[in-house]
Amino acid sequence: MADHTSSGEAYWKANLRIIIISLIIWALCSFGFGILLRPALSGISVGGTDLGFWFAQQGSILVFLVLIFFYAFRMNKLDQEHGVDEE
Repeated sequence: MADHTSSGEAYWKANLRIIIISLIIWALCSFGFGILLRPALSGISVGGTDLGFWFAQQGSILVFLVLIFFYAFRMNKLDQEHGVDEE
């Protein structure tokens, strides 16, 4: 019973770590680059507009989509490592 509990705690701790890292990356890209650092990024041009505007309009959405696929991939790997995968 103690081994099962410690394995569950390790799984949950790894899951929370992935979630927190993903949220930090998304917040940095959406709020940080799109709003707070927009004036600093105004000199860099991407697709005819400045990089800060691009992050605010498209970049944060693309980063969010990449993070969804990363999370799914990493959680499948974590499930296999802890023996709770679906297959």
